Amino acid sequence: MSGITEAKIKTTKIDQSFTLIDYLKFLIPSLIGILLFIVPINMGDGITVPIAFLSNQIYGLIGDWIPTMVLIIMVISVVGSLVATLLKPKLVLENKMLNTLFNVSKFWVMARLLGTIFAAMTIYQFGTEMVYSENTGGLLLYDLIPILFTTFFLAGMLLPLLLNFGLLEFVGALFMKIMRPVFTLPGRSSLDCLASWVGDGTIGVLLTSKQYEEGYYTKREAAVIATTFSVVSITFSIVILQYLDLEAHFIPYYGTIILAGLVAAVIMPRIRPLSKKTDTGYEKAELKEEENIPAGVSQVQWGLNKAVTKAKNNESFSSTFKEGFQNVLDMWVGVLPIVMAIGTVALVIAEFTPFFTILGKPFEPILTLMQIPEAAEAAPTMVIGFADMLLPAILGSGIESELTRFVIACVSVTQLVYLSEMGGLLLGSKVPVSFKDLVLIFIFRTLITLPIVVIIAHILF
Repeated sequence: MSGITEAKIKTTKIDQSFTLIDYLKFLIPSLIGILLFIVPINMGDGITVPIAFLSNQIYGLIGDWIPTMVLIIMVISVVGSLVATLLKPKLVLENKMLNTLFNVSKFWVMARLLGTIFAAMTIYQFGTEMVYSENTGGLLLYDLIPILFTTFFLAGMLLPLLLNFGLLEFVGALFMKIMRPVFTLPGRSSLDCLASWVGDGTIGVLLTSKQYEEGYYTKREAAVIATTFSVVSITFSIVILQYLDLEAHFIPYYGTIILAGLVAAVIMPRIRPLSKKTDTGYEKAELKEEENIPAGVSQVQWGLNKAVTKAKNNESFSSTFKEGFQNVLDMWVGVLPIVMAIGTVALVIAEFTPFFTILGKPFEPILTLMQIPEAAEAAPTMVIGFADMLLPAILGSGIESELTRFVIACVSVTQLVYLSEMGGLLLGSKVPVSFKDLVLIFIFRTLITLPIVVIIAHILF
């Protein structure tokens, strides 16, 4: 690793002079971006970030129309993909935006088609109820996807505030000496990780994917960030506590999540499958090298120089708006059908088959050995979260032991990989993570964080 890292890093000198306008061009958009994506606000009914609050406001205005709008977008996604892959018209292939949106592999064309069929079955209530029931397709199309739809719109349009005006360069210089040795990541990823952790996992995946596509992360770095730091939001963590009747324990609960999550963040990049991802960049972008801080220059000076240089060289606000609109289309057209397809299949398996109950059996003796009450009832919750993040809380809500419910609540968040949301987003994005990778990451995160959660639970209860 050290050899690869050294090969990627180069050293340059500070030789740039700036005007007040240059500094303001860095400061104003960056401060707005921090406010929107990272600064937590208390809305009375929970803690959130402004971007998520604004997303909920839009959802409140047009929520009833979103499922139909999403179905229309999915149909466009499928038709466009079939035309691009079968007919290969020059209009699509020679247009950068259309080519990116529709010229995908046959596997993703089929996945988009499947997601569209599931969405149509759910809206019009035809075919098998297993697909359109309120706990499968209905849960996705009426509960999760509308939130993703509005979040993608706002996050996609506003992400350039974090990406294009030097904020990542500034923060990267400040945290370079921490992120590399501790998490094997470049310094600039610290802002990405923080936005993912404090804000929302979906925002984190979008931010990571865009950085990877622009050449700022290698395959390994993008996979590590997306599967290690993109946790569920604080707001959703509170929802899990409410399901499990543990609201009074929020502070130790979230403290446990942070501790277990950080331990997993240190270990996961150093073991398979993440450790075996290559340190090469996205094929369609030139990998940008991380630069060493010159001797005699402070981290703040270096970071400010890199940030203002980035902001000064930014073409125009119109190009920033265009990039934001492209972000939105990428997520709407490319990701929503995949979330619907993969999420529905996973939820059907969880709801109508004993598959996850059988998979959970090996955890029964493990939980018994750890002296967890009602181990047999808790065992399935250790694996069913792979299908959907809320299922462990639903399944464990009837368990009497507070200690056991606390363990379920913490582990269900630290597992991080959920096919109905995070898994679908990752598989639909450009981040190089396969289904097999997600399975292994889910298992390893469970095995790493479970003992930490159990120890703290025994101390508390």
